[in-house]
Amino acid sequence: MLSYHLIRIQSTQTAIAYLLGFALLSLWPNLGNSTPALPILPQVYIDATYSPSIGNTITVNAGGDFQAALNNANLGDTIVLQAGATFTGTFTLPTKTTGSGWIYIVSSNYSSLPSPGNRVSPTDVVNMPTITSPYGNAGLGLLTNSAAHHYRFVGIEIRPTTGTYLWSIVSIGNGETSLAALPHDITIDRCYIHGDPTVGSNRGVTMNGASVAVVDSYISDIKVAGADTQAVASTNGPGPFKIVNNYLEAAGENVMFGGNDPGIANLVPSDIEIRNNYFFKPLSWMTQLTNGHLWTVKNLLEFKNAQRVLVEGNRFENNWPNAQDGASILITPRNQNGTAPWSVTQDITFHLNTLVNLASGFNILGTDNLNHSQYTKRLLIQNNVIGVTGVGGGFGRSIQISTDITDFTIDHNTILNTATGATSNLGISGGTGTKNNQFVFSNNLASHGQYGFFGNAVGEGNICLKTYFTNWSFTNNAIIGPNLSSSYPANNFFPTNTLAVGFVNYAGGDYHLSTTSPYKNAGTDGLDLGANIDAIANASTGVAGVGSLTPPTGLQIQ
Repeated sequence: MLSYHLIRIQSTQTAIAYLLGFALLSLWPNLGNSTPALPILPQVYIDATYSPSIGNTITVNAGGDFQAALNNANLGDTIVLQAGATFTGTFTLPTKTTGSGWIYIVSSNYSSLPSPGNRVSPTDVVNMPTITSPYGNAGLGLLTNSAAHHYRFVGIEIRPTTGTYLWSIVSIGNGETSLAALPHDITIDRCYIHGDPTVGSNRGVTMNGASVAVVDSYISDIKVAGADTQAVASTNGPGPFKIVNNYLEAAGENVMFGGNDPGIANLVPSDIEIRNNYFFKPLSWMTQLTNGHLWTVKNLLEFKNAQRVLVEGNRFENNWPNAQDGASILITPRNQNGTAPWSVTQDITFHLNTLVNLASGFNILGTDNLNHSQYTKRLLIQNNVIGVTGVGGGFGRSIQISTDITDFTIDHNTILNTATGATSNLGISGGTGTKNNQFVFSNNLASHGQYGFFGNAVGEGNICLKTYFTNWSFTNNAIIGPNLSSSYPANNFFPTNTLAVGFVNYAGGDYHLSTTSPYKNAGTDGLDLGANIDAIANASTGVAGVGSLTPPTGLQIQ
């Protein structure tokens, strides 16, 4: 019987070594009064290896009945759709009890598609069959029965008919109210999923199930004027989830977890792997109109209800103010409709990513300011290159932090803020809740901007830290800009400009430190200040184009 393997971390020690790349934990006691707990990594990873069962083969050629093939297939069978053929309708994945293994739905030209582990692109559509739906507004293109399971789509174009708006092009889950009723073990592999280029679609893939994966796929033209849109989203799925090596294009939130209250009590999307994806918003959307209105733009990634998340080796590019203020990565617990007070954002690791051309960087809330939620805790932002430009007139805030957060580490990042607005800063803190507890800001290379590390209504540096944080450490950072050492804790550095930092080639985008940089080996751990540029490059292989990827290390299959 073929089934998904679940990959579990061998040990806590192995997990930390994999995550951090050095013995950071042993250095925490030397960082001052703060010893924040690190996030718990995902405890289950989906193994999405391509491995079809040896069952019956059902071939559906042009003009054939795809739904009949789905109805007649048993677990372990393969449905082969003719490349170049179009199958029109709303198709439902039935719940199967006969056979074993997975039902694969594949292109007849599978051998001409990129091999497993390589992302498809729109040029591959010539070797794909097309599944298309003509049903607009609240329409769904491909959906699941309750408890449908073990389906894998490989090398398929899935889209609305020309000129049609679909609410969700692929919809996994249908309002289930119990875990037992959820669809599970469903994979989208090397598929081209896109909205209509003129009218868009609301969502590419709805992941309201268990053990759901989207890998090596291309999702685009997910855009609407006047409503939220997502390339991939989940509100009512427990996980695990795998979103790896995809192109993800959406106007609203490219990826979002939470946003509507779950239909299942106490459900928190968990064990989420987001690796090696290209998150992108075309700059043409800044001025492109549909029926006289701009596409509704919000952010690149948002967590409103999520735990045990690994975000690693991704590229995030282009975000500007529109329906929100331009913050690009949001960690904001939301009891969205007032019926899910258990909603939480915790154990989130943001590691080895590249962020480019952002109006603002991160916006992190400790708790829902509208309805009661749980509190944000155990966050790690480490070894990222963060490029804030204030594009579109954004605030230019690198990191915005509210109160009520516990165990928060920002370490070894290269934060380059070139925003010219009067509100640009390294970080801004504020709020009326409890002070943030156990906070470390260490080993970063960061632009000062206009206001530096600023506290709302109090000022920057020491006064901000004392007002909004308790049990904190702010050390061994190089803050690029004016020398305000008297306003900051000791053991920080203040290069006047990027030339004084000693980058290998700042203008050329090479942010390694030169051998003569005063900040080489100046970290609390003896490493260079800023991000580990080589580690980011290794983790991001193939992200912005079509490339082969390797799985996480330090893990074992069970």
